[in-house]
Amino acid sequence: MFDSSKVFLEKSKNITPDVAVILGSGLTNFFDESNITFAISYEHLPDFPQPTVTGHAGKLVLGKIGTKNTVCMYGRSHIYEGHEPQHLAKPIRVLKDIGCKLLIVTNAAGSLDQNMPAGSLMAISDHINWSGFNPLIGSNADDYGPRFNDMSDGYNKEYRLKLLEVAKKINQKLYEGIYCMYSGPNFETPAEIQALKVIGGNAVGMSTVPEVLVANHCGIPVVAISVITNLAAGMNKTKLSHKETLENAALAESNILNLIKNFINDINLDDTSGNN
Repeated sequence: MFDSSKVFLEKSKNITPDVAVILGSGLTNFFDESNITFAISYEHLPDFPQPTVTGHAGKLVLGKIGTKNTVCMYGRSHIYEGHEPQHLAKPIRVLKDIGCKLLIVTNAAGSLDQNMPAGSLMAISDHINWSGFNPLIGSNADDYGPRFNDMSDGYNKEYRLKLLEVAKKINQKLYEGIYCMYSGPNFETPAEIQALKVIGGNAVGMSTVPEVLVANHCGIPVVAISVITNLAAGMNKTKLSHKETLENAALAESNILNLIKNFINDINLDDTSGNN
């Protein structure tokens, strides 16, 4: 067990979360203040790399969504910040240590489809890892998973169908598609975007894949949602910027958080088998 896991369980008095949520760029207000049990900065969690990017607060917060104990990572770290890929595995393994049965990942992404504009939400059905990195490279963490883990249901189909069902119920339009990861920190070139379209990508970003690989390795089923913040390079006349990403993520924030909270309320973690 990681030191951060022990710190968390000591602070929570051994309250174990059912669900974990990772908030992407520009998403900051997951819990209502009255539903928060406690918050702890990543500075006090030795296994959590410190985020350096605007829009990522860097704290772990435990609270309630309905009847379910939910822990939320307010911000994540990225490979482009200079972190070793293997270090990005540690927070996910801490989530496993403290008892999480489901991981919900969010991100800000660029759209590869003119018909999926800024402000859209996309449930990720699969990914293409073009980052050149993988946090599982190196000695295998045998206590958490096998040397060669399966990724044929990396974005758990049962939970994803439930998410789509919940979206329909609350009248939230939810696209579905394949997320492509580049390492960043520069935005992709128009030629790279064209290549991703050819091989079947629907959205592109600089995160998510490392967490999803590690979660699958250690047996935590995953649901992931992209907030579409812009059309990708070469698809419109404006230059891309992180400011635009944050602004458009903030505009869609209430929609994605409402969807996630309704989803958490509706799921039965005991009845849904997950992928392990």
